[in-house]
Amino acid sequence: MLGFPGDKMGWCIRAARCAAVLAMSAAAVPEVRAQTLTMGVGAPVTSLDPHYHQLSPNIAVGHMIFSGLTSTDAHARVVPDLAESWQAVDETTWEFRLRRGVRFHNGSALTAEDVAFTLARVPNVPNSPSSYGIYTRPIREVQVVDSHTLRLKTASPYPLMPTDLSLLMILDRETHANATTEGFNAGPMAVGTGPFRMASHRNGDRIEFERNDAYFGAAPAWQRVTYRMITNDAARTAALLAGDVEFIDQVPTSDLAKLRADQRVALSEITGLRLIFLTFDHARTEASPFVTDNDGKPLPKNPLKDVRVRRALSMAVDRGAITDRVMEGAAIPAGQFLPEGSFSYVPELAPTRYDPEGAKRLLAEAGFPQGFRITLHGPNDRYPNDSRIIQAIGQMWTRAGVRTAVEAAPWASFVARAGRQDLSSFLIGWGSSSGEGSNPLRNLTATFDREKGYGASNRGRYSNPEADRVLEAAMRELDDAKREALLQQATRIVFEDVGIMPLHIQKNTWAMRKGLAHAPRADELTRAQDVRPAGAGR
Repeated sequence: MLGFPGDKMGWCIRAARCAAVLAMSAAAVPEVRAQTLTMGVGAPVTSLDPHYHQLSPNIAVGHMIFSGLTSTDAHARVVPDLAESWQAVDETTWEFRLRRGVRFHNGSALTAEDVAFTLARVPNVPNSPSSYGIYTRPIREVQVVDSHTLRLKTASPYPLMPTDLSLLMILDRETHANATTEGFNAGPMAVGTGPFRMASHRNGDRIEFERNDAYFGAAPAWQRVTYRMITNDAARTAALLAGDVEFIDQVPTSDLAKLRADQRVALSEITGLRLIFLTFDHARTEASPFVTDNDGKPLPKNPLKDVRVRRALSMAVDRGAITDRVMEGAAIPAGQFLPEGSFSYVPELAPTRYDPEGAKRLLAEAGFPQGFRITLHGPNDRYPNDSRIIQAIGQMWTRAGVRTAVEAAPWASFVARAGRQDLSSFLIGWGSSSGEGSNPLRNLTATFDREKGYGASNRGRYSNPEADRVLEAAMRELDDAKREALLQQATRIVFEDVGIMPLHIQKNTWAMRKGLAHAPRADELTRAQDVRPAGAGR
């Protein structure tokens, strides 16, 4: 089960890095090429600027090049990284002590001034489509105590500081003083303290890495890594079986049975933290752009603002059919943000029961006895079976009386439209960076507030003042049990209101040539440092 250890005030956390490796059985197979690894990943990396876009593929590559003050292990527990220890010295002050002897790829020594510079840069990255600024908003003052000690002052108690900082990769003040996102993507600015150096970058195609032999942590197994972006599912599996790559992520569900039976291949699996869900247009009270009456004429009022309509649409979806038939068992039906066992999981908040007749009754009660028309949008190359899922939901909604057209598009164009609030309903996912509900609550359903950094990925512009109030209280609560109760309360409010519509939580699956071993991560990040020759220690 997933869990999340609280960071109680006064505790000084000194944890070893996660070293669990999933052992693979030996078999007579082609030998993995020594010192090199070629990986095939299913999602494109949109930026090498570690502060530009909160997106799992970007975060994964960020972990290879850069380091944070803290990190998370395979089960989303906070562990040390550049900070060897931390403590809450009073209710509004966190103190972090840095490792000594750490150097950036260009030889510059890590100091507390670099951390202060980074924290100032994060909320000011231009044109960020999903800002990391939410994680620096609570910090009111950064005090550099000495070259390897700094204190972060907050306006009120803030228990999640060590957790939040795991997402903020630290930059070199001198190297990155005038760095732009374009400079990172071009290569010269992709300088960090991580286990790999970037050798070359072909946007949307591949990134070449070389091992950083001066890395302060456990040395990665590979001298060179090729990180290929192969977004077509069939092509990714074919590349593995042909030997063009040794390791792939996002294993297509249709290939699982075949790969399990193939003696040349090993799988690595874990229940993940990624929720696949539908978002609705909460921004418009009047006509929504892709909602019409049955004759195709715009409705004067947006029906998606009515909770009865949102509940009806949720009741019309057979989640079991999606997880069993479309996802082929590689997901579990969801009724909330995180899987059972996570901090702030709500035991009684089960997936909505499939009830198309009940959905019709609710629609009639809301004033739509004959339903209406809607277009459901989604990506066709970002999540496992994403276009098939929206096709299935479109058929289910149509059977319940809401005539649904489906439009799937490549991720880049789709997410741009979703970010502009151009759509009425759409499928998207969120991979939580920590095993507790504050992460999706702040990002997905909190009222959009640029100053606070809340709602950074709230693309439907959902807003519930009561949920916001409870979340704010949770974010000030240092007592773990009380904070969990508040997060559970906020979660109940959001999902009883169908602020977003949860579908399922993905299981994370990777496949590799026999002779390799992989430490699977609940956060689904695909990183070269987690892959080793089978039997190799860490």
